[in-house]
Amino acid sequence: MTTSTPGAGTRPDRVSFRLEATDPETGARAGVLETPHGPVPTPAFVPVGTQASVKTVAPWELEEIGAPILLANTYHLFLRPGHETVRALGGLHRFMSWNRAILTDSGGFQVMSLADLNKITDEGVTFRSHLDGSARFLSPEIAMEVQLALGADVVMAFDQCARWPVEHAAAAAAERRTLVWAARSRRRVIDLQGSVDAPCAVFGIVQGATYDDLRRQSARAIVDLDFPGYAVGGLSVGEPKPAMWDVLALTTGMLPPARPRYLMGVGFPEDLLEGVARGVDLFDCVMPTRNARKGTVFTSRGRLVVKNAAFARDESPLDPDCGCPVCRRVSRAYVRHLFAAGELLAMRLASLHSLAFYLSLMRRAREAIVAGRFGAFRRETLARLREAGGARGSP
Repeated sequence: MTTSTPGAGTRPDRVSFRLEATDPETGARAGVLETPHGPVPTPAFVPVGTQASVKTVAPWELEEIGAPILLANTYHLFLRPGHETVRALGGLHRFMSWNRAILTDSGGFQVMSLADLNKITDEGVTFRSHLDGSARFLSPEIAMEVQLALGADVVMAFDQCARWPVEHAAAAAAERRTLVWAARSRRRVIDLQGSVDAPCAVFGIVQGATYDDLRRQSARAIVDLDFPGYAVGGLSVGEPKPAMWDVLALTTGMLPPARPRYLMGVGFPEDLLEGVARGVDLFDCVMPTRNARKGTVFTSRGRLVVKNAAFARDESPLDPDCGCPVCRRVSRAYVRHLFAAGELLAMRLASLHSLAFYLSLMRRAREAIVAGRFGAFRRETLARLREAGGARGSP
């Protein structure tokens, strides 16, 4: 299915989604998101490149481990170096030497979480930059203009993410405002499509915290706006895992099967598998690189605290089942030594491996869906991930 935005004139979006297989036991999906910068086989993990950089990892290294897409952060790039600077330098792809797909978030979550002071109205958000305290303003229209200037392939509608825990009334107000902003975001992208070199697809975001009535209301209204794709926002912000999975299943069940689904900001490897089982196509999270920089890597048998003394003479790779560049070349003992010596290479190697593991996990999940055995794959993989009882290696 090739998506097009009603009212956009004769120039359709150059982003499409094709559903290729659905697992009979779970409903997990395998598809392909086609973008101007290449295909993204789904389900897929999207490495987070907050400031046009996946921390410690070079773009060509991401290509080597098979990343088809990455995420850049609108809020941070809006503040520094500025979207007009990025536009003048040829857009994000040229700026960071990345020739594959890019997804940008809208900046709404960061405005709520990072700004020292912010004032939210239906018009937009006035806030103070966390960098220099300067007064700034983001509206749905400005957020879309910034993202299109960056040159992303997939852009997100401006939304309001309610903090958790949140009362029903406050969650309802955020959900209503998200819908108003979604309509304005969509309209601004339509207005701008003819003026950009590579038309993008704008995804609508479903909000509503952990309230079933608000999630239903939000999903119905956002779907009625007919976006080329849909995201589920406002989860993994502190709520219990069972509540998150219940809300996710409810929400994905209301989204069009022929459009891509993106779960924002989630999470651990087991979370990805649970999300895939509930029909999610795209995931992003800082978890693999953030933990890696602190000395904990993700492996096929759970988390490994490689910086611990237990691995000082361990000649095995970080993950014996992994064929990534790190596991082919160096030992746990070497990576542990680098952490003990305070060498920056420790963070680079750990991050590269953990990202490779996440990407491989999603590739193997896709293969299982196509083969009609994702249910068994999920059970087997979760059992291996949990066999060590969490992070391994005591201080």
